[in-house]
Amino acid sequence: MAETIIDVKNLEHTFNGVRAVRGISFTVREGEIFSFLGPNGAGKSTTINVLTTLLPLQKGTVRVADHNVAQEPEKVRRSIGIVFQDEVLDRDLTVWETMEFHGRLYAIPREERRRRIDEMLRVVELEDKRNERTKHLSGGMKRRLEIARGLMTAPRVLFLDEPTLGLDPQTRMRMWDYIRQVNEAGTTIFLTTHYMEEADMLSDRISIIDHGEVIASGTPERLKNALGEDVVYLETENDAEAREVLDRLESIRSITESPRGLSITIDEDGSHCLPVIMDRVRGAGIGIVSVNLKKPTMDDVFVHYTGRELRDTGRTS
Repeated sequence: MAETIIDVKNLEHTFNGVRAVRGISFTVREGEIFSFLGPNGAGKSTTINVLTTLLPLQKGTVRVADHNVAQEPEKVRRSIGIVFQDEVLDRDLTVWETMEFHGRLYAIPREERRRRIDEMLRVVELEDKRNERTKHLSGGMKRRLEIARGLMTAPRVLFLDEPTLGLDPQTRMRMWDYIRQVNEAGTTIFLTTHYMEEADMLSDRISIIDHGEVIASGTPERLKNALGEDVVYLETENDAEAREVLDRLESIRSITESPRGLSITIDEDGSHCLPVIMDRVRGAGIGIVSVNLKKPTMDDVFVHYTGRELRDTGRTS
C-alpha cells in the first residue's frame, strides 16, 4: 500500500466563534487522485487553506509531504503546487514570461528553470503559444498554463481547486487527460470539483464534507454501491406526501428530497420495484409528473449524504 502523503487528524477551525471545521480526520495516499467534495459553507475551503498554509493551524495535526504545516510551513509550500479556482495570471505577460517569473520566484537555477519550462509547456501542449500574451489565450489554455505553472517546482502534491470550472465539455475532458498524465508521472492530486462526473471519472478516493464534518469516504464504486442496486427519480404533485407513502416499502433503502423531486435508492432490481412504487403513489391519489430509473451515480451519493445537489449550491467553498 502506498505511503500517506497527507495526514489530517482532528482538524478544527473557528471563525468568530463559529466552528467551520469540526475535528475532521482523513488521509491521502501518495500517487493517488483524491477528491474533496462539499457544498457552500461545508468547511472545504477552510480545510484546503490550512493544508496549503494559507490559514494558520488552530487545532489538530496536519502533515503534508512529510512536513508539519504548523512547524514547517515553508517546507510544505515548497512541496506543493496550487491551481486556484479563480484565474491568477498577469494578462500582459506571455506564456513563457509567466513560467519564467514563477521559476525565479522559487529560485530555481537558470538552466533547470528553462528545462522545466520547456518540459511543462510540452506536457500541456502550449509550446506554440510560448510568446502569446495570456490575455489572448482561451479559457482552456489558461487553465493548462496554470497547471504547468503549478508543476514548475516539481511538487509532490498538486492542489487543483475547480480546475475545469467554466470550460466546455470537450475542453473539460481534455483537461482530465492532462490531470491523469500529471498523476501518472508521480504527482499526487488533491482535487476539488462540483462536477460529480469529474470526481467519479478521475478519483481513486473521495471524501465528502458537510457542516464541518467528513460524512463519507471511499472509492467512487464503493460509495455508489453502498446506495443500493438502483435509484428511482420520482417527481410528483406532492413529494412530501409521496415520501410518507413510500417509506413503508421494505425494498426501499432511503428517500431523499431535492428540488428535482425524490431520489429513491432500492435494494433490489429496479425494474421489479418501480411498478410497485408507482402503484403505491397513484393509489394514494398522488399524481406522478415524471419517473426515471438508473444505476447510482456520484450525484446520488452526494444527495444521499447531504440532502442536496452540489450543483444547486453554486460555487463550492
